[in-house]
Amino acid sequence: MELKNPLYKNIGIHVIITLFTVEKGITKVLLVRRTNEPFKGSWSLPSGAMYNNELIKDGALRELKEKTGIELEDLTPFRTFDSLDRSPVQRMIGIGYMGIIDSKRVEILKNTNKTSNADWFKLDEIPELAYDHNDILNHAILKLKERIIDTDILKTFFPNGFTLPELQNVYESILDIEIDRRNFRKKMLPLIIDTHKEINYLGKKKAKLYKFDKRKKDTSIF
Repeated sequence: MELKNPLYKNIGIHVIITLFTVEKGITKVLLVRRTNEPFKGSWSLPSGAMYNNELIKDGALRELKEKTGIELEDLTPFRTFDSLDRSPVQRMIGIGYMGIIDSKRVEILKNTNKTSNADWFKLDEIPELAYDHNDILNHAILKLKERIIDTDILKTFFPNGFTLPELQNVYESILDIEIDRRNFRKKMLPLIIDTHKEINYLGKKKAKLYKFDKRKKDTSIF
């Protein structure tokens, strides 16, 4: 490596976090509104440039905390984004990370040093985002679709239990498909446990509350 070679200069790394949650059966993603240029005033995924004294994942966890106040112990890398024109400032390699949380268990900072708002957005109501974040979000959704086939990811979405209509809504919203209610129930019942509790779902009549059976191995229902 020839350090004097100008082709080695002016290149950095962005860490971009796609954080999903489920609210009343609707899958949402966390966005923040930028206060700095470039793209001042635009919504974006929580993101920022890495420091040269940290590991990439640590940088992603730090940026998530700085931009939203959310502290996590882990995130999953899912793709590298290396278009030459990702940033108008300088060449920046993007490393995409994704995570899944229960939104009821975290409090989001609405204002930080570099953001003026933060909120959960439905996947079909995403605005035009800064940088290439719409493309990054689309790739994260594809990865989520791959992982949703495995019931393990749903345990993170529903730590406090779920109704079957709520669970089916999550599958349908992420996979963008319609699922027969009776077939869905038939496939899910061997994997879940009746808590013998009932809750109101979307203001309708009460529905049974279930939890995943921890004794069952993660399996595909499709």
